[in-house]
Amino acid sequence: MKAGKGKISTASGVLSSTPYSFGTRFEEGKGTNPEELLAAAHAGCFTMALSAQLGLAGLTAESLETACTITFEKLPDGFAITESHLELKAKVPGASEEAFEKAVENAKTGCPVSKLYKTNITLSFQLLN
Repeated sequence: MKAGKGKISTASGVLSSTPYSFGTRFEEGKGTNPEELLAAAHAGCFTMALSAQLGLAGLTAESLETACTITFEKLPDGFAITESHLELKAKVPGASEEAFEKAVENAKTGCPVSKLYKTNITLSFQLLN
């Protein structure tokens, strides 16, 4: 219902009475929405998993920047999240392309949020010098 609105808070206090409504989800309202929260969770979880995978390979990242875009579509049977796309820019001194790609793929499939999603997960990455 378009008129419904509320506020969302988290136990950590990071979100505290943050506006949450039809307008914040489908229009340009100020606040958050489930897709924004899921994208942030996926980007954060993937990046932490990648850091761990790099550590297992004896590599330490100088920087890891991950953005996530959630595709939310209206399908014949209702709305659905149809894709979660991760986009990574990384600086990992001493990493070969092969070792880096292996760590990235392991993180993509192994992070708990990726395991939660029942949707297409795509990934593009760039290893910067």
